[in-house]
Amino acid sequence: MITTAPPAPPAPPAPSIRPLLRLRLAPHSALPRRLDGVWWPRSYDLLVELPQLLAALPRAWGHIAGVTVNGAAWSAAPGRMLVANQVVRLRKTVAAHAPDTVVLLAPGHGRWDLLVVPPDTTEEAAEPIMTAVLGDRA
Repeated sequence: MITTAPPAPPAPPAPSIRPLLRLRLAPHSALPRRLDGVWWPRSYDLLVELPQLLAALPRAWGHIAGVTVNGAAWSAAPGRMLVANQVVRLRKTVAAHAPDTVVLLAPGHGRWDLLVVPPDTTEEAAEPIMTAVLGDRA
């Protein structure tokens, strides 16, 4: 008589670990500055990346209602999206003066400009950029 062992139970699903957001913000200051921070997204998919970015921003920045990005750099995205149960209007531009930035607008609170390090940039290349842009204060 041949006996077989029952099949092994399936392995539990791997925990869903979200990678850390690669974002550095300039310290709060009353002085105007050209860039308010540096963001290094993990992909060119704005629908995936933007909710993570907006969730990590300081509460003092208020509700980000509008986002302007370089249309050539990001994959297709709708004109608006729902983030944390709030509508965010997306605008794509091909402005030559700021090809690698994302502009965040919060009515009644202000505007914040973040430099975007391309997702396919190596860590060795991205880290000095993120440090240099903020003057080593982040």
